[in-house]
Amino acid sequence: MTHLRARIGVLGLALVAGLATAPASSARSAAPVAGTATVEEQRLDKAAPQEILRRSGFDTVAPEFARALGSAHSYAQAERVVVRQGAQLWRRAVDRAQGRGPAGGDLSRDDDRPLYWARLAMTREVRAWEPRFGLTDGQRKTLLTALETNSRGQNAFHYPHDRSVKRILVTGFDPFTLDRDVRISNPSGATALALDGTTIRTADGPARVETVVFPVRWQDFAEGTVERTLRPQLGRVDLFTTVSQGRVGRFDVERTNGAWRGGFPDNENLSRTETVPVADPASQPQWTSTTLPYQAIVAANTGRFPVYDNTPVTEIPAGGTAEVVRPEGPTPGSTARAGGGGNYLSNEIAYRATLLRDRLGLHSSLPGGHVHTPVLEFGTGNTDPATGAVTDPQFVRNRLDIIAQVRSILTVAVDAALRSGRS
Repeated sequence: MTHLRARIGVLGLALVAGLATAPASSARSAAPVAGTATVEEQRLDKAAPQEILRRSGFDTVAPEFARALGSAHSYAQAERVVVRQGAQLWRRAVDRAQGRGPAGGDLSRDDDRPLYWARLAMTREVRAWEPRFGLTDGQRKTLLTALETNSRGQNAFHYPHDRSVKRILVTGFDPFTLDRDVRISNPSGATALALDGTTIRTADGPARVETVVFPVRWQDFAEGTVERTLRPQLGRVDLFTTVSQGRVGRFDVERTNGAWRGGFPDNENLSRTETVPVADPASQPQWTSTTLPYQAIVAANTGRFPVYDNTPVTEIPAGGTAEVVRPEGPTPGSTARAGGGGNYLSNEIAYRATLLRDRLGLHSSLPGGHVHTPVLEFGTGNTDPATGAVTDPQFVRNRLDIIAQVRSILTVAVDAALRSGRS
């Protein structure tokens, strides 16, 4: 995520979108917990999301969930339904992506969008549900949180006890910029589904990959979803990488992450322009850095897209007031305005994950950082969201190639980390 330039085009907005100067709007209150559907949920009724759900078989998820929820006679029963069916949705999406069980329709199995839209259909059911036994706003919010957590794999890490098997953690994101094109898929989310629970063969033996998907919402990050999910895991893994969609036609290993939110609207159309809010702000650094073996990753032949060591940042120099782009990274004492990955949520997840790594005392021993994938582009003749199809052969091929290249990058990274003794 670098500063947005016109040449990138609409598809190039990706999670790099937030690198541009943010709209003037400030943060607003989220939609009410009960009753009114959120901005994300309101997009469900558009034709493309409905087609995606139908052609994957995920159109049955919300009706089945609503029936189960309606049969609950107490809050405790309702909570069990939400936890169980949220976890089942995550497992169903992973299984579909990895070729297990029925495809449910003709939509490509590698597609991440059925999970996203089915989850929103479920959260809309929870928001509208009015049980006879009554439900407080706090209880409803707890149910929504449980549904989010379980349907994103955030508590479904299953590393083997055998320490000879290396452990890799990968994060992805939901689709975003959906008001520009509601058909959008996010290759980082698709990668998470494709790799969850899989084994990578490295020069030192097998490595188990576990994955999680995060929302594209400022408020969830401010409330600590990244730290709650990753803190129990970072001390037990050998390598981690946060992944998001970035620039057109290239991968980037982001060298430096900045402590600044640039304000680009999230999936709820909310903006935040501020220092990244974290615990213990008095000790918060302006910058964090990757400990991934970026030189080895960039030098390796991992796939058809070029991979770059991305070093530029935007800063306010010490004693200055104006923003300056620094091609080689930040200068001492400067204030962050954009990391190599910009100032949207992909930069923020990289900043939060690497700050957590450092606060846990793992900077010198745990390879971790952020990888931006290429923008997932639709095929020639299918780029107009007003008339385009929800999928096409080139779109599927691009997504599969990105997934395969992330897997190759992980393999190179683990091998290089083992050679250097960092893992």
